[in-house]
Amino acid sequence: MGTIIYPSPVFGPVHSRRLGVSLGINLLPRDGKWCSFDCLYCECGLNAERRPKAPLPTREEVREALECQLEKMHREGPHPDVLTFAGNGEPTLHPHFPEIVDDTRRLRDRFCPEARISVLSNSTQIHRPEVREALLRTDNPIMKLDTVAPDYIQRLDRPQGHYDVTAIVEHLASMSPKVIVQTMFLTGMCDGLSVDNTSDEYVLPWLQALLTIRPRQVMIYTIDRETPVQGLEKARPEILDGIAERVRREGMECSVSY
Repeated sequence: MGTIIYPSPVFGPVHSRRLGVSLGINLLPRDGKWCSFDCLYCECGLNAERRPKAPLPTREEVREALECQLEKMHREGPHPDVLTFAGNGEPTLHPHFPEIVDDTRRLRDRFCPEARISVLSNSTQIHRPEVREALLRTDNPIMKLDTVAPDYIQRLDRPQGHYDVTAIVEHLASMSPKVIVQTMFLTGMCDGLSVDNTSDEYVLPWLQALLTIRPRQVMIYTIDRETPVQGLEKARPEILDGIAERVRREGMECSVSY
């Protein structure tokens, strides 16, 4: 089982399939995973196997580390295309996420005003107005919606607590037209059950949710690295292309990462 645990609070830059030269901002502990999902495909591993002992980085630690790295990149290069909140779990769980977003905006404007600020989020905290407003102060709030089928969400994403997909869709719609929706498509089996969400059974209701949300962009992707659970498989490129074309026919921009 290959998993990735990211340094904290700043890592990279790395080359992102979707975002370009990305400087990562990890608001989670440096030695483990802290997430409100426990996805079968997570590159950081399963929650129970990656329990952190280190604390969350403080707002001050994040600001100081980010300022130091951006100053270095401004001086030596490469300049980042994007500053991305990602890492070892769900970034919006940090109690000072809104304030850290504002610190990041100020540092971005100082050192690399052309860079965009992105957040990779599983959408579980957008019921909180302060989180939703902070996400809208970023350039690219990239929000997960793998399906709208509750049983499939429990099977694949495995929320750690209450998760109401109808409410999630409503909150995502309230973030239109800025919000970006990202969806993982995959195939395979886990514990004798299919995890294939590429059929019409899952795609058609998902498309209807997108029509409600009306996102600025839809990002669809598939497994790129080894997963902590065996039996999961990449969706074929032609399947992803077909789903993307259906999104585009509904008047929405859609990108595909194979």
